[in-house]
Amino acid sequence: MSIENTVPKKNEIAFKWFNNYAGVTVKTPTKTLVIDPVDVRVKDFRTLDAILITHEHYDHLDGPLIRKIQEWTQCRVLADPTSTKKLSNSIMPEKLQEMLPGTEIEIDDVTVRAEACNHPPASTPITFLIISKDDVKLFHTADSMPFPEMKAIGEEHKPDLVFCTIGIAPGTTPKTGIEIIKLTKPKVAVPYHTASKIDSKKFCKMLTKEAPQVNCLLAKQNNVYIVGKERKK
Repeated sequence: MSIENTVPKKNEIAFKWFNNYAGVTVKTPTKTLVIDPVDVRVKDFRTLDAILITHEHYDHLDGPLIRKIQEWTQCRVLADPTSTKKLSNSIMPEKLQEMLPGTEIEIDDVTVRAEACNHPPASTPITFLIISKDDVKLFHTADSMPFPEMKAIGEEHKPDLVFCTIGIAPGTTPKTGIEIIKLTKPKVAVPYHTASKIDSKKFCKMLTKEAPQVNCLLAKQNNVYIVGKERKK
């Protein structure tokens, strides 16, 4: 199943994790966004409304690729301050938006909000909260380790789906991923930013013990998944 051909229904959001890092395509019933596109082909995106960049590291920011995707799709680019500066010579100003923690952008009926990020090796990292028209909420935590303010994000926004880094990035492990989930309390948790199936399975096993109310979705790269919001009775 291709995410291009996937049409989420009301109260649903679709996603595809496409590399070992934080590369995720997100599709709501009306919009398509890609976060940190690296190791992906330009023509994988027939239509795209926005590219979201969390920070400037090579596994998250590929400037020439972003320029080509933007030219191909004419989408907007929303990026942290350091990445915005690096892209300013290749992306038209009217298409490039700097995102600081607390910045909120409306893309028609989809809201993209930047939040803080605990990834010290990066200069100005951010995380992203994506909110669909039907109030389905996805929290993409980039390479972040847990930090206390995540609790407030969880309490205020009540995310339906949270991606949490469990490896590769400095200081991150399945245990730090579990801490993110304990702070944000989503309905569904997806471990990512790892090339280790062992770590992903370890994360899910730990989650079952430490936060059994949260469902663990062990995503396979390039598969399409749909997460729905529970309808109120």
